[in-house]
Amino acid sequence: MTDRKTFDIAVIGSGPGGYVAAIKAAQLGKSVALIDKGFLGGTCLNVGCIPTKTLLSNAAVLKEVRHAAAFGIETGPITIHYQKMKERKDAVIAKIRSGLEGLIKSNKVTIFRGSAQFESPKELKITGTDNLYLHADQIIIATGSIPLDIKTFPCDHERILNSTSILEITTLPKSLAIVGGGYIGCEFASLFAELGVKVTILEALPSILTAQGTTVSTFMTKVFTGKGIDIQANVSVQSIENRQSHVHITLSNGHSLDADLALIAVGRSIYTDGLKLEKAGLSTGTRGAIEVNEQMETAVPGIYAIGAVTGQWMLAHVASHQGIIAASNAAGHPIKAHEAAVPAVVFTSPEIATVGLTLEQAQKEGYVSASQGMFPLQALGKAQASGETEGFAQIVFDKKTGQILGALLIGHEASNLIAEMTLAIQHELTLESVLETIHAHPTMAEAWHEAAAIANETPIHLPPKAKRP
Repeated sequence: MTDRKTFDIAVIGSGPGGYVAAIKAAQLGKSVALIDKGFLGGTCLNVGCIPTKTLLSNAAVLKEVRHAAAFGIETGPITIHYQKMKERKDAVIAKIRSGLEGLIKSNKVTIFRGSAQFESPKELKITGTDNLYLHADQIIIATGSIPLDIKTFPCDHERILNSTSILEITTLPKSLAIVGGGYIGCEFASLFAELGVKVTILEALPSILTAQGTTVSTFMTKVFTGKGIDIQANVSVQSIENRQSHVHITLSNGHSLDADLALIAVGRSIYTDGLKLEKAGLSTGTRGAIEVNEQMETAVPGIYAIGAVTGQWMLAHVASHQGIIAASNAAGHPIKAHEAAVPAVVFTSPEIATVGLTLEQAQKEGYVSASQGMFPLQALGKAQASGETEGFAQIVFDKKTGQILGALLIGHEASNLIAEMTLAIQHELTLESVLETIHAHPTMAEAWHEAAAIANETPIHLPPKAKRP
């Protein structure tokens, strides 16, 4: 391999962090190489955010059809063609992937197909479809994460699946056991339960969605139980056997269960395999993370890392933000990451969206006068009109200053509605800022105005709390 090329900036990984970094660097006038051994778009586009949300959209349509009678619309027998759902998912991915390649090339970013490994802090060896040595003064690592595999019951991708391989099934199972009750497991539980699959969640912790806090966990446990999802908490899985016609799962409490398929959804692990970071003078810390500063630069000058490999957030939109930060700094435009307000969404039914601090977190961080206001969606006119009354909006704030510290919304379109509170927290706005803002009526976004009014002890559409004698 004698071919050698030189670029100002090289980006390893074309996920939502990598391709955004590459485009930003090119816009700043730099020659940019983007390297990926797989499909453009990384995990998010190909086996993560987009495919799962496409399938969840299918399930949402099914839910609406099932409830059509309440809106005066009669339908005939409903038939689910899961293979066609999968085909639609694949078509959506292919279309976005094609558009992404065109977008990257239109910004004059050069794409190389292959695996990258460091030869030195400024030189990479590319092997695969393209084979060459690549020199770059600045290098951005954006290799993402992969599903975490458990050695005691590894995925065989036949009946014991992970979040990637379950996307390839073409026939709905009658029953599905999900190991892990975090956001990944709960999204799949919501999807398959809506499609009529008998779902069991096996969670080692005391409850599902513990990372999202007690309020979310308690509410969603009730919702899932109402949907017929069997939640078994405080149990760990000892073994899973593929018995050809089904899987047999043995639990630590001595019980066992059978299911058509098992999904291992215990989290994701940082992916830096094959990079040979040591040749660049880089080492990894906790869980294999590459440590960075506020400029997303590593301990080695000129080498940056963004997204999941930094061990900070495993969220596509954070990776994109960090990609802009890294690219700007690599191109000589100093800028720091701003991550005070990071929205996170769990695409269950109903959706869960959070940003900032919970009340407990705010109190632990020293906000002694932290409080909250909560408004049920069923009290909204738009929610009643659309039949989407499940859930609530909650604002956490500092009573002393009025500053908004956090927000939570469980309900229809929560993923879109959280944007208002993200903007408010990022710019340190107050309850007064929300109360003085006119919200269109009738809309779901009015929930924030109402929650702020309750937090301010001036409710309009809920009776005031009875004052103690």
